[in-house]
Amino acid sequence: MAATIEYIEANGVKVPVIFESDTRLPLVTMQFTFTNSGSITDTSKAGLAKFSAKVMNEGTKKLGSSAFAESLESRAIHIHSSTGTETFVMEVGSLKEEFPNALVKFDSLLKDPNFTKEAVDKVKTMTLGSLSRKENDFDYVASNELNSILFKGTVLATPSNGTQESVESIDLKDVKNFIKSHLSVSNLIVVLGGDVEIEEAKKQIKKVIESLPKGKLSTVENYKVTQKPTQSILKKETQQAYIYFGSPYNMSVDDEDYYKARVATFILGTGGFGSRLMEEIRVKRGLAYSAYARVSVTKSSSYFTGYLQTKLESLEEAQQTVNEVIAEFVKNGVTKDELEQTKKFLLGSEPLRVETMSQRLNRTFMEYYKGYELGHSVKELKKIENLKLKDLNQFIKKHTEINDLSYAIVTK
Repeated sequence: MAATIEYIEANGVKVPVIFESDTRLPLVTMQFTFTNSGSITDTSKAGLAKFSAKVMNEGTKKLGSSAFAESLESRAIHIHSSTGTETFVMEVGSLKEEFPNALVKFDSLLKDPNFTKEAVDKVKTMTLGSLSRKENDFDYVASNELNSILFKGTVLATPSNGTQESVESIDLKDVKNFIKSHLSVSNLIVVLGGDVEIEEAKKQIKKVIESLPKGKLSTVENYKVTQKPTQSILKKETQQAYIYFGSPYNMSVDDEDYYKARVATFILGTGGFGSRLMEEIRVKRGLAYSAYARVSVTKSSSYFTGYLQTKLESLEEAQQTVNEVIAEFVKNGVTKDELEQTKKFLLGSEPLRVETMSQRLNRTFMEYYKGYELGHSVKELKKIENLKLKDLNQFIKKHTEINDLSYAIVTK
C-alpha cells in the first residue's frame, strides 16, 4: 500500500500524519518528528539539542531510567529520541498488540521526563567522555574543522555534539527550556507505519499530541557557504593526512534539477569504484584507499563536500589531484558511457532503497518535508532514465562554484 497523508486535529492545529499500512508482520512503528528543532537551533550552547535528546532517553522522573527501561523491555516496546540538523525525532516501536501500551508509555515520557540533576549529570559525563575520545578521531576533527570554515560565524560552524566547554555549561534549566520550546504541536509531523488501523490509531495518537504545547510554527533558516576558498591545517600526531574539502553548491531544496545533481555527483565521487575521484586518486595514482564526494541540499544549507586519507608525503599531490579532477569535470562534463552506467546503477538498485518500511516512510517524509507531492521520488527516477547527455553536461558546466574549494587538513 502506498503512503498517504492523514491529519489529526489537536490543540487547534492540523497535524500531518504520514501513514503506510503493512500487514505482513504484526509490527507498528511511529515517529514524532519536530521540525526546526535539531542542532540548527543550538545558537546559545553547541550540542544542546543532542544533549536534550539523550536526557529524554533517561526515562520518566517517576520511574527513573532503569525502571522505565525495564517497563518497556517487558513488553518489547522501543522508545528512543535523537536529533538531526533540522529535526528532533522521538521513535516508538512495538508489536501490534502492544501499540496502545506503547502510546501510554510514550505519553508518560512526554508529560514527565526525567528532568533531574542526576539524569543531566549522567548524560554530561557520557557526552564529555565521548568528546574526549573523539579528539583522536581525525576524521571527526577534520570534518568539524571544514564545517567551521564553510559556515563561519553561523550555528552550522559548531559541532552538533557540542564542545567540552559548551557541554560543561549545559544545565537542567537549559534542557527544560529546549524541550518546552521545541517539542510543540505546531512543528510536529507524525510518521506511522505497519499493521495498524489508521482511524483507531489517530484517536489514540491524538490523546498524546494534546499533552504537548501548541507552540508557534517556525521555519528553518538557510545558511550560505563561504564564497572565499579557505584552507586550515591542523597538526596532530598522525600517521597519515586527512583531507576534507567543500564548496558552495547553488541549489535550493525544492530545485527541480536536483536529479541532475544526483547523477552528476554520483559520477564525480559518490559512486565508489568507477567514480572520477576514485579512479584518479586510487586506481591511477595509488594515493588513497578511497576518495568520496557528495552534494548536500537541505532547507538549512546547500554545499558540495568530500574527503580522502593519504600518506603524509602524498598530501600536496592528493590535494592537487582533487582540484584537477573537479576542474576537468566542470569544464568538460561526463561521457555517454558514464551516464549510462550511472542510470543502470541508480535505476537497478532502487528496490534496495525501498526494501523496508522505515526506508519507505523516510522517503515519503522527505518528500512531504521538502514540499514535493507524494510519489516525487518515482517521477525523479523517470527523469533520470530519460536524462540526455547534453542536458546533464550543460547542468554540470553551470556549477562552476564547486571549484571554489576550501580545505580542512589534519597532518603531522
